[in-house]
Amino acid sequence: MAADWTLRMDRGLTPQEQDAYTEWLAEDPSHRKAMALYQWGWDEFDRLAGLQTTHRAHIDTDLLAPRSDVAPKAMPERKLKAWIAALPLAAALALTLYLSWPDTEPVGLEVKPALELMARIEQRILEDGSRVEINRGAEVEVAYTMEERRVYLKNGEANFNVAQDPNRSFIVDAAGVDIRAVSTIFNVKLSEEEVGILVTEGRVSLQTSNPVPSQIDPLSGYFLEEGQKAIVPLRSEMPGIGVTNLSQSEIEASTRWQPRLLDFDSAPLGDIIDEFNIRNPIQVELGDPSLEMVNLSSSFWSDNVEGFVRLMESSFGMKAEWQGSREIVLRAAQ
Repeated sequence: MAADWTLRMDRGLTPQEQDAYTEWLAEDPSHRKAMALYQWGWDEFDRLAGLQTTHRAHIDTDLLAPRSDVAPKAMPERKLKAWIAALPLAAALALTLYLSWPDTEPVGLEVKPALELMARIEQRILEDGSRVEINRGAEVEVAYTMEERRVYLKNGEANFNVAQDPNRSFIVDAAGVDIRAVSTIFNVKLSEEEVGILVTEGRVSLQTSNPVPSQIDPLSGYFLEEGQKAIVPLRSEMPGIGVTNLSQSEIEASTRWQPRLLDFDSAPLGDIIDEFNIRNPIQVELGDPSLEMVNLSSSFWSDNVEGFVRLMESSFGMKAEWQGSREIVLRAAQ
């Protein structure tokens, strides 16, 4: 299996393969040892062939397309020949290194109290084709009927990408505030004190399905256009609804929690860490400032905290250590 993963990593892992690889590594300490041996041997083949190894864990974008749309890529001829020719040598080297390998288990990423903050963002496709991204800790219930498509946001935050259906309205109910939309993308955040609605594409209307204490009259006649954000208070002592126009940078800041495929090509590790940190509640720090300028090439999903740390450990020779419940320190493995 280690040989198979080595070949896959050489041509680049898809996000699904990256998750599967992380799980495989965690299953048994011997898997990490086996990968170290095969990756060392693979780099040696490249070196013997006059190739320069690089710090890469890059995803081939073709691999993100449906399988039927992409023809399988052949292994580069030079590497295939080196692999076949060096099999006996590789087996001998692997056996020698395995027998002399220290009998200690590598220190992996420990589970800490902030486990709930490491959960992946849930991405759900509803029966009509609408897409919902559900932030960590949020709860959504779907109640579709023949007359309407109604979704209840019980708590937390979710983003809705609505499929067009002229025969049925799409309504998100958040604490009695109805957000009605057609072929629209919008974000809803529910707290004990207020409901926040941000429209990133299209238009929505607001009204109340149940009385909202802060509103003397039922909420109706409010429309939000693309780039607008509304705050609907849920307590009587709070001021009425407020609508503001957001800049593009403010919209991006408000939606950073949503999963994105982050793709870096020979980027400083410090910049990669900064981009990761602004999108996650778990923060990653570098224990050695000299690592900030190490250039890496990699692709990973912004919400995959454990996958990112495992990638740094398995592909780039680093060690992860928890500092408290919300901070991970990366250091060069000794």
